[in-house]
Amino acid sequence: MKQIRTCALALAASLGVFAGASADEISDNVVRVGVLNDISGIFQDTNGMGSVEAARMAAEDFNGGGKGIKVEIVYADHQNKADVGSAITRKWLDVDKVDAVVDVPNSAVGLTVNELLRNSRMTFLASSTASSDLTGKACSPNTIQWVNDAWATGNTTAAAMMGRGGKDWYFITVNYALGQGIEAEATNYIEKHGGKVLGSAKHPLGTTDFASFLLQAQGSKAKVIGLANAGGDTINAVKQASEFGIQQGGQSLVAFLLFINDIHGMGLKAAQGLQLLEAFYWDMDDDTRAFAKRFAARPGMNGKMPSGNQAGVYASTLAYLNAVAATGSDDAKDVVPQMKTVKGKDKLFGDTMIRADGRVVHPMYLFEVKKPEESKYPYDYYRLVSTIPAEQAFRPIAEGGCALVK
Repeated sequence: MKQIRTCALALAASLGVFAGASADEISDNVVRVGVLNDISGIFQDTNGMGSVEAARMAAEDFNGGGKGIKVEIVYADHQNKADVGSAITRKWLDVDKVDAVVDVPNSAVGLTVNELLRNSRMTFLASSTASSDLTGKACSPNTIQWVNDAWATGNTTAAAMMGRGGKDWYFITVNYALGQGIEAEATNYIEKHGGKVLGSAKHPLGTTDFASFLLQAQGSKAKVIGLANAGGDTINAVKQASEFGIQQGGQSLVAFLLFINDIHGMGLKAAQGLQLLEAFYWDMDDDTRAFAKRFAARPGMNGKMPSGNQAGVYASTLAYLNAVAATGSDDAKDVVPQMKTVKGKDKLFGDTMIRADGRVVHPMYLFEVKKPEESKYPYDYYRLVSTIPAEQAFRPIAEGGCALVK
């Protein structure tokens, strides 16, 4: 396990001493937010240190919340292992007085953290955990889920592709909770709406050779090949699909969980024509561009644009800190209900609200990756195909089975 590092944010010299009568419920006179993610593995580009910088930006923009509230950001690498993530979170809870955990890509790790923090004083800002169980059978009063989830990824992507004629599908799926959840949700939608799933190939996390899986998908003659994986797995699959000429042969390739960093890593030549669903794109409007340019200028970012997951870390951390300021408490029993009262326009995700089950709902977007000659400047990679309104993008609250919903 990598050493857990702490970054105290010097918001202003005057913030060194905690001030304000409303802050008497803030533990240890400091609000500590722990970024827990994959710093060295397949999600290091879409999350990693970029998520840490996004959390730092949120703390800086919060600027004490008008009450001199001191904020610290800590971070650690869960190495995509549930036991490692659990050990880190337990130490943060029992020893380091961390008040909220944010990010957590990898559904197995996220579900473990969710259970560990249930009914504790810590808040779980699951901005990168894609399991729909967080707002279903595993829902917790301490958890807020931002950005994406398996239901939205599977159902909304399938709906968008079927609306464009993609009736027959073949899946290439990572064999753990994330991929299985996405494939199950997409399959359910496809079959209910007159489509067919012609087959599925499962692969382990961290696969480098997708040749056999792609040949099976190509041989199925399915109209759509769905990549129910993420990070380096998706990048490798898309690159090799390009080498096999799959899209040139008339099959569509859709990535259920892919980000701008992944497109940058594989290059437009390999990624062109790929369909993907995103909750955030840096080049959507003036607000997203302003945030992205600030992010790209941060230490260690070297001009990289933020992923949707990194934008989610910023948005969820800032929303959490604003709730702390509003309640004068960093206890989840106070903060999470306050977060659920907020409704309005988020600068990065558009019109948002947080439901009783902890799901943040916002619009989703189907994009097509541009051809190399269509890109006019760095990271100009997406063409908007369709916008899915917030009320259609996520599972209806009544269908989730969450005990928090009355």
